[in-house]
This record gives sequence, structure tokens and C-alpha cells, in this order.
Amino acid sequence: MPHILAVANQKGGVAKTTTVASLGAALAELGRRVLLVDLDPQACLSFSLGLDPDALGVSVHEVLLGQAPASRAITPTQDGPDLLPATIDLAGCEAMLLTRTGREYALRTALQDLAENTSYDDVLVDCPPSLGVLTINGLTAADELLIPLQCETLSHRGVGQLMDTVADIRRLTNRDLRVLGVLPTLYDARTLHARDVLADIHDRYGLAVLEPAIPRSVRFAEAPAAGRSVLATASRLRGATAYRELAAWLVAQRAEAGPQSPASRRR
Repeated sequence: MPHILAVANQKGGVAKTTTVASLGAALAELGRRVLLVDLDPQACLSFSLGLDPDALGVSVHEVLLGQAPASRAITPTQDGPDLLPATIDLAGCEAMLLTRTGREYALRTALQDLAENTSYDDVLVDCPPSLGVLTINGLTAADELLIPLQCETLSHRGVGQLMDTVADIRRLTNRDLRVLGVLPTLYDARTLHARDVLADIHDRYGLAVLEPAIPRSVRFAEAPAAGRSVLATASRLRGATAYRELAAWLVAQRAEAGPQSPASRRR
């Protein structure tokens, strides 16, 4: 099985999709075989990497419902990773899964079946901004959880609610789920509020703060128009460099024996 990393936060607009696209591209640059999974019915990851969600015949919707194997839906991207894309149909998938036995394990089962015929090193899952069945599927399938955090109060509240869900996941469906920590995104180190939010996250939840923080830049918003990640559209951007550093750290810590503490510090 590949290493599966879920990227989640109940609060929307915290750069979950940007993190999945950029980190996936950075891992691919390191020679890793990467699969990105779009679990958001808005299909922002799929659109951001150059696909037209309205033109897809098979997507993660059919995969989760057992109507098609993941291998039929996977498509390559220009940035290197493969993509298991989403469509708006995924919005109805959640209600359909609610009536099914083992609904929490649909994604895990699909990825296990996929691993029998393909060889990925990393799978990154872009979870929707909610704590419903789709996010639970992502967390149940994952080895680790990364929490993008815009350093504002509302995003802070989302972390607390997510950690409650993580506790339930560990108790019921995935006892081995590890939380890597929070990744500061859209970060402006000049503001006292941003630094206070990070300090409170560490003190309140005991979560590591991953470094480097991802600085705010309009280039992240511009990249989806080109159907590429920011590593392709603005390769020398500080944010692109930050994602490359995070990818290198992830690869290094997985290569070491046993789980290691993240290279982080309190702010």
C-alpha cells in the first residue's frame, strides 16, 4: 500500500486544495509516484489541474459506490501526479453511502484494490470542508492527517471540531491515524493575530506547527486558470519553495525507522 495523507479542515478557504496540488507536484519532482484524490463535490482540485469536471465519464463518485474500479477513473496531470477526479455527482454520493454497510471504508477499499495493480508511493486526499461521510472516508483510509490552517479565529475553530472527529475515527474506524500537525497557510508573519492563533493551536491541542509556513500570494489564486500547480506557474515563488521543503521533509521522515516528530517549533 502507498502512504496515504489526508488533507482536511472543516473550515473552507484555508488552502486545502492548493496544498494537495502543490505538495503532490513537489513529491513528483522528487521522483515519487503520486496519486491525488479529489473528495470535494466542488471538484476544485480536478479543475485546478486542468480537467473539466463536467466532461468526465467516470469519477471518484462511481468508485466510492463500487460502480467502477479506481483505475478506470484515474487520469494523468501535466504536473506529474495522477488524479482520481471528482464531479458534482459526488454531492449525491454522500446520501447514497449513508444507506450502505461499511460506508466509512469505501475509499480505503478502492485504494486497496488499486494497490494490487498499480504502484504509487504517495496518495494525497483532498477532503471537503465538512465532517460528513466523504471526509470520514478520507480519514479512515489515511495513514496521516495534515491540517492546513489559515491563521484566523474561524479557521482555529475548525481545527477543534476536526480533532473531535479524529478522536472518533481513531476509536471506531482507523486507530492508527496520526496527525502530522497544522500547516500555516495564507500566512502573514507581520500580524500579531496570526502568531497568536498558532501559539494557541499548539497550547490548546498539542499539535505541531509544520514549517515553513506558506506565505500569502496572489500567484496561488492565478495558478488554477492555467490548469497547473503553482510549482509550474511560479516555480521560484516563496510558497512554491515552501511546499518543496515540506515534501522533502515528508520523504525524509518516512525513510527513517518509525514515526518521527515533525520539524516544528512553537510560535
